[in-house]
Amino acid sequence: MDLSSMVTLVRRDLKDEDNANYRWQDNEIERAIQRALAELSRYCPREMKSTVATTASSREIDISGVSGISDRISIDRVEFPVDSTPRSFQRFSVYGDTLTLIGDARGDGENCYVYWSCLHTLDVDTSTVPTYLEDVLAQGAAAYAVLSQTQYRTDTAGFGGEQADRDYQSWGTAILKEFTRQLKRFGRSRKLKVGQLYQGDNTE
Repeated sequence: MDLSSMVTLVRRDLKDEDNANYRWQDNEIERAIQRALAELSRYCPREMKSTVATTASSREIDISGVSGISDRISIDRVEFPVDSTPRSFQRFSVYGDTLTLIGDARGDGENCYVYWSCLHTLDVDTSTVPTYLEDVLAQGAAAYAVLSQTQYRTDTAGFGGEQADRDYQSWGTAILKEFTRQLKRFGRSRKLKVGQLYQGDNTE
C-alpha cells in the first residue's frame, strides 16, 4: 500500500470515482489521510526497538541519536541489562531526549534496549501501516474528508441541496464514530498482547 493506492481506496469508500467530476481533490484526500493516520497511530502506533549505549555510573541515557525518535509517541520499556533471563526491564522517566533510570540501576557503558512507539508513515513509495488496518485508515480518512466539506460547501447539486452542509455533517460524524470504535477495538487488543508478552518480566 502506498499513498496513491490509499487515495483510491478512500475514493471508493466515498463513491467519488468519477475522475471527470471529483468532489474531492487529491490534496484534500491526502490531508484527510494524514489526519486519520495520526489518529490511528495514537491507538495502534508503530512499535520500534533501538539499541542505545549507556554511560558508566550514570542513570541518564541520551536517546537523541535514535533515528526517527523525533516522531515518537512514547517510550514504552527499557531493557537493561539486555538479553538476560528473565528479561530485565527498568523503571524510567523521560524528559526531552534524556531517559533517566529510576531506582538502583545505573549505566555501565554497555547497551540497553529502548522499546518505543511512533507515528506510522504513508508516502508515495511505502507504508508502515499493517495490512489489517488499511481499511480502518481509509474509513477514518473518508470521515475527515466528508467533515471538511461542512466548513465551506453548501451548494452540492444532486447531493442534499440547501441541506448539504447538514448532510455532510451527519454522514461524516457517522463514519468517524465507527472509525473511533474500530481504533478502540484494535488498541485494546494491542494492550492485551503487550500485557501477555511481558507477563512475568521484571517490570513495575
